[in-house]
This record gives sequence, structure tokens and C-alpha cells, in this order.
Amino acid sequence: MPDNTYPQFQHHGGASGVTGSCHRYIASPRHSLLVDCGLFQGQDADHLDNLEQHTIDFDLSTVIALLVTHVHIDHIGRLPYLLAAGFMGPIICSEPSAKLLPLVIEDALKIGFTRDRRLIEQFLQTVDKQLVPLPYRQWHTLLDTDQQRLRVRLQRAGHILGSAYIEVDLKDKTGGESHRTVFSGDLGAPYAPLLPAPKSPYRADTLIIESTYGNRTHESRKDRRFKLKNAIEHALENEGTVIIPAFSVGRTQELLYELEGLIYSGGKRWQDMEIIVDSPLAAKFTQVYRELKPYWDAEAQKRLKSGRHPLSFENLYTVNSHDEHMQTVDYLTKTGRPAIVLAASGMAAGGRVVNYLKAMLGDARHQVLFVGYQAQGTPGRAIQHYGPTGGWAELDGERYTIRAGVTTIGGYSAHADQKDLINFVKRMRQWPSDIRLVHGDWDARQALKAQYETLGNQRQHHFNVLLPENTQSSSVFQKASR
Repeated sequence: MPDNTYPQFQHHGGASGVTGSCHRYIASPRHSLLVDCGLFQGQDADHLDNLEQHTIDFDLSTVIALLVTHVHIDHIGRLPYLLAAGFMGPIICSEPSAKLLPLVIEDALKIGFTRDRRLIEQFLQTVDKQLVPLPYRQWHTLLDTDQQRLRVRLQRAGHILGSAYIEVDLKDKTGGESHRTVFSGDLGAPYAPLLPAPKSPYRADTLIIESTYGNRTHESRKDRRFKLKNAIEHALENEGTVIIPAFSVGRTQELLYELEGLIYSGGKRWQDMEIIVDSPLAAKFTQVYRELKPYWDAEAQKRLKSGRHPLSFENLYTVNSHDEHMQTVDYLTKTGRPAIVLAASGMAAGGRVVNYLKAMLGDARHQVLFVGYQAQGTPGRAIQHYGPTGGWAELDGERYTIRAGVTTIGGYSAHADQKDLINFVKRMRQWPSDIRLVHGDWDARQALKAQYETLGNQRQHHFNVLLPENTQSSSVFQKASR
């Protein structure tokens, strides 16, 4: 270690890229925390067919807990590898995340490890024993010795249901000093459907913050709803299908909420529209979202009280079996019946959405509608980039010419944009001295760094803004801990 001051930080993913989030908080040579442990995807996954990249290659002997910000696969997908490497400590997350996490992990096991039901159940039972659900806004003590006290607190992040940013408070009992670190996880955008916007913490000495949209701003909710309505009505006129690649947890439920609103006010043509969720996992998440209504925001609560059902309406259909899925693809391709299909994966890197794209990309009647971030190296990014010029994209090793319409609505991103990321700091009462920018492409991180430095100059506050790189091996820390 360079010095004896704590806390210190290492990044085992999600620092110099947008996926694979895994950050180590080092409280002392003998005690550390992991914040998230996610899969690498897209360009970050330099060995797409090789499980070796996801193997835990750093020392776990000092890790006393895993803190989970939220249950997206790029934040918790390496959990099976972590447990296989011998981690037996508590897995700390919010109460809603504790209900959602087993569904994500079960799906990850089926894709990457095994479909043996007995082995999957065995693993889920292990996870269940280690899960420690915490209520929001309450401090939880992880370590209390003669030298140190280490506490954590979860606050709503507004990204997906259950998402949290995490405050870590380290008190040095010998000197009396304390240090407050905030891990943002993924912060949500204000005015997102279903979830209240995140509120900034009172203070942070060190802030580790995402920068996914650090160089961009989103449309307003009014603008994005207008674009969503227009894209769908264009497909209606063409007698085509709107294909929406959407993450099973978060984005699908937010879109259903918005579509219910458009159907409610859109007249008979909209009320006859089929909304198809072609993802068993998304259907499971939607059911859990319904069960967790107390965590919805005030606007959603108002809809419920008026007798509406934002996530369960009359013309919503769910496709379950693979056979039913293939029949649906074939039916929509041949008949041209107008429909909206939400299917995973959100970056078109796999899952059922790929079959829709293979069948429909070459037909100008259809629309592909992107509502979330498309990482470099994913088919979604290729379609998004080359679609408007009539280019092609590669799906399962084959080239497909893009004749379908391609539309992107940035406002439906579940991530805060540049303005929101600046406001997250501005609205703290005590600003951090150190900011570490993670979870972003290089251009996004550079742009956000410049914005924070400008803010500091305007307010005569010095920010030490760092752009850390991933540390795949913790050999330096292992030497220090001996």
C-alpha cells in the first residue's frame, strides 16, 4: 500500500468500463468490503466465450461483507463465482433487492452454469442464508473494535426497484477522525416512472460515482413520452411491430407503466394494441414489482387509488414457453399485425429479442426502439449506430441488413444524466474532496471530470477527480495484509 491512511480503494471491474462493477473498500489491512460483483458485457467482456474473465482472481481473506447496490446482472452477475471462490460473508442489500436478487441469480445460473434444478436450488438456499436485507436510511454496524467502527447505510437511488446508493462510515477510535464514503451504484433520473428520485446525502469525503451519461443530457419526460407515442403510431400506420430490447428488471416495468398511460388516454386504436412481454424473467419481475407497491412513488400510488393497474392491464400479454415465443415471432412477421414487443436482452446481446430482430430487421414496416444505454461492442450499439444509414448488424455470427426504422429515446434511460450527476454533488451540504468516476466510457468520464472541476472552480472548492482503472489482481493488497 502507498501509505497507512484509510480507507483505500481498488476496482476489480466497472472502473474503466460500463459493466462488471466490483469495487473494494479497504478499511484496514485486515478488513475490507466489496461493493457489487457484476458480469462484464459488450466491449468490456474481452473473452465472451471464456468464463475465465469472470473468475475471482483477487484475495477474499479480508472481505467481511458484499454490499449490493442493485440487482442488474452487471452488478451482481459474478456472485456465483464469488461464492465458488469461498466467500461466506453477509450479502447486504435493500429489502426489495432481497426479493429480486434470487430471480436474477437463478437466470444467470441457467445461462452460464447449469440447468440442473437441484444444483440451482442448493445454490439459492446458500445465497438466502447469506442475504441480509436492510431497510433504507438505517445505519448498520459491520465492524466495531478497539481501533475502528465501520457502518453502512442504504439510501434510495431511483435506478430500479430496490436500488441504493451506499454510505460507508469509518471511525478511527484512536484518533477520533471519521471518513464518509458514498458509492453511488447506478443513480436514477428524476421523474422516472414508478420510483422516487434519489436525494443527495448530507455529506461525503470520498464519492465513487457512476458516469454512464456523464457527457449527455436526457429529454424531458414530456418529450420522451411524445417520441414513444410517435414511434408506436408510425408502426401502426405501417402495420408493423415495435421491437423494444429491454432489461427484464426495471426498464420493462417502467415502459409498461408508460404504455398503460398512453393506452388510457389514446382512444380505441391504442386500446386494441397488443403489448407483448416476451420474457419469463421479466414476467416474474413484474409480479414482484406488483407485490412491492409500497415502494412505488406518489404518482403511481395515485393511479392505483383511482382503480388503474399500471403493470397489469387488459391488453398485456405474456409469452412464456420457447415454442410460444417462436410462434409469436412467426405470427407477427407473417401477418404484420401491429404490436409492441418488449423482450430481453436490453442490449440485444442475447435472449429472445434476437429472434425478433433476425426476423424483422430487414423489413421496413417494423421499428426497433432503444430506450436504454447500448454498450460498445453489443449488437444493440451496432443497430443504433448503423440502422439510420441502412447498414447491417451481426446477430449470432450472421449479418442482417437493417431496413426497419431505428429510434432511440434517451429520456427513458434509468441512469442519471450529466446534469443529474452534477446536482447529486451540488445538493450535498458537505462536498467531497475526492471523486472517483467509474461505470462510464472514457469520453463520458472525461466530460464529467471537466464539469466537476468547473463546479469546484466556481464555488472555490477543490475536487480531486480521479479516473481509476480496473485492478484485476490485488497482489499489492495481499502483500500488505500478510
